[in-house]
Amino acid sequence: MPAKLSVNLNAIAMLRNRRDLPWPSVEGLGRIALQAGASGLTVHPRPDQRHIRFSDLPVIRALIDDEFPQAEFNIEGYPTEDFLALCASAQPEQVTLVPDDPSQATSDHGWDFRKHQAFLTEMVGRLKKLGCRVSLFADGDGNADAIEIAKATGADRIELYTGPYGGCYEAPERAAPILEALGKTADAAAAQGLAVNAGHDLTVGNLPPLVKRIPALAEVSIGHGLTADALEYGMAETVRRFRRACGQRV
Repeated sequence: MPAKLSVNLNAIAMLRNRRDLPWPSVEGLGRIALQAGASGLTVHPRPDQRHIRFSDLPVIRALIDDEFPQAEFNIEGYPTEDFLALCASAQPEQVTLVPDDPSQATSDHGWDFRKHQAFLTEMVGRLKKLGCRVSLFADGDGNADAIEIAKATGADRIELYTGPYGGCYEAPERAAPILEALGKTADAAAAQGLAVNAGHDLTVGNLPPLVKRIPALAEVSIGHGLTADALEYGMAETVRRFRRACGQRV
């Protein structure tokens, strides 16, 4: 089955937040994305609310529940008590835990699973009691031992951090070994019974090789590149382009 596409709304929210105005509408563009066949919506509500605001969460939850009940809501974040409270309120189908410092501009590395195993085990357990599927942000470095520890936390999935792969846009010859390491990490996850998501700097151009190397890829979460393309092609056509790049029949 081709990878599903979850549209990350953070960049849209950041553009909205430049002015004290309600546009571009996070809800409205999320609706267009889902109408065009996206399988879900992703947000990362950071403590400073510099893009997604806490007040956006119930709006997105209602959009999915009322109009697209087959879609999923994915919330990313570092598992503080405040973040867990947001998840308890919004009831996302999936929670993706990232090891970000609140001051980071964006996610730029996966968890050190050995160092944080006990902490993640507790957080995963608490989130699964809420009924959420849990995915853990992971470096795609081919480290099978790290993935074994990720499995031991009780997580359902890992999300491969694809930033280094996406960063090869000006030097495609560097992409092949990074892609292979991502593939080996996904292979290790599959051997442990973990499903695999991926996200960060994915584009229409670099998605097809990724899904070819990882044919069992469950989901990709894409925001910046997708939003940039939407400025040129419109949100609906951009979602269709990314769905095709995932191998979906559109």
